[in-house]
Amino acid sequence: MVRLPLSPEEIMRGKLLGETLRRARGGRPMLDVALAAGISPETLRKIESGRVPTPSFSTVAMLAMALELSLDTVWRTVHEGAGAAVSHG
Repeated sequence: MVRLPLSPEEIMRGKLLGETLRRARGGRPMLDVALAAGISPETLRKIESGRVPTPSFSTVAMLAMALELSLDTVWRTVHEGAGAAVSHG
């Protein structure tokens, strides 16, 4: 199956997701959060840096749970931020 290139909005949402998760992690060690979410620290690093702009839903859900964030909050932050960035970009 051929993977389609990501749109600028999808890339922006990935960056906003990473920023949101990084802010929520605060001073907690990356290793602790990654293990609590059941992913590798390298995967978390890639998500936080925007290098994995479209992680799976289950990965986002597990990270949200590990960081005590609601999925509603994550979605609202990322979706509204991407819309504002695209309209101002």
